[in-house]
Amino acid sequence: MALAGAVCAVGLTATTAAPALADTNVPLNNGQCNFGADNIKETPWSLQRLLTKQMWAYGKGEGVKVAVIDTGVDAGNKQVKPALASAGQSFTGGKATEDQVGHGTKVAGIIAAQQVPDSGFYGIAPGAKILPLQQTDKEKGGTAENLAKAIDAAVKAGVDIINISQGTAADPRFLPTLRQAVDKAEQAGVLIVASAGNGGADGGEKEMYPAAFPNSNVMAVAASDRNNERAPFSQAGSFVDIAAPGVDMVSTVPKGGNCVDQGTSFAAPYAAGAAALLIGRNKAQHQEWKPSEVIWHLEKTAERVRKNRDHNIGWGVVDPVAALNDNTKPTAEPKPDTNSNPAGTGANIQPAVLTIGESPEERQTRIAIYIIGGGALAVAAVVGTSIALRDWRRKTGIRTHGEA
Repeated sequence: MALAGAVCAVGLTATTAAPALADTNVPLNNGQCNFGADNIKETPWSLQRLLTKQMWAYGKGEGVKVAVIDTGVDAGNKQVKPALASAGQSFTGGKATEDQVGHGTKVAGIIAAQQVPDSGFYGIAPGAKILPLQQTDKEKGGTAENLAKAIDAAVKAGVDIINISQGTAADPRFLPTLRQAVDKAEQAGVLIVASAGNGGADGGEKEMYPAAFPNSNVMAVAASDRNNERAPFSQAGSFVDIAAPGVDMVSTVPKGGNCVDQGTSFAAPYAAGAAALLIGRNKAQHQEWKPSEVIWHLEKTAERVRKNRDHNIGWGVVDPVAALNDNTKPTAEPKPDTNSNPAGTGANIQPAVLTIGESPEERQTRIAIYIIGGGALAVAAVVGTSIALRDWRRKTGIRTHGEA
């Protein structure tokens, strides 16, 4: 009873990285993010890296339902509104299709925002449907108990994926209700994509829940930068499975328009969008993959910076195009890359030796030039002497072989 009572007191933090200035974000268009902002016409870097023709060759996530457990998803944004599956449900006494914070609308947009002519931004899986589940708002912070209720509601609604861009660093012993909800989702075959958290600036490692739960259906997502390295704020830890772009992320905001934000909150929906495309492809091909198999496949096809998994970006940065182009059903977690061809990988390359003065090779070349040059001069001297002797004999009338 003591543990169960403690759950209600466990707060959850939406894992948005702290902006440079208090209470402001820094969008690409006007320097300040206001709800009802202008659209950003430029295609963000996180989408420029994708070949959409190949990524959407098997569909855009049609038939896939993704629950966004967050601050709500605002129906006032025309890029997000068509993706809403229903009015959803609120666990704070508000409306799930209203978002006074903006966090949930950004998360939903990265997953399934529609393309519009005046914006370069769009969702990874614009054919997927979003189920908004509001479990925190401007007035009420999220709790582990409410998060558990939202997970149960998502499973009951028959979703394929649950995106959770929030978490807590509380001792898991105080999270039995949340753990039970995650267990139920695992039994129902529902994939949970959870952000790893934004407490990594100090370089330390700590576990964030529900991302750190060891369930086979939970994929913990860290944030990567343009170089496929861990974003400075992204929480590191042994629980990190994969990474996705999380720096300077453009997305939708309440009342319309686009703004820029950063955090593992926006890396998670990027990975969730890739998962939606993969699940949608499998459904179209009448294939059934378990959540663990979807996770393994995304890990296997991720862009690796190192040959093995690490605590910063897991198996690498999610690559939706590579994941969709590979139709092989995985049977286990990926294995580290091997150096089967050391010469080809450059593993045996040695640094060049610094030589002061003339190297042995240069000395041999110089001597060879001298020999060849000297030989040429000798031949020229012999030929010249012979010609001169011949001419002299002609002038003096001397003949060879004893003739006068």
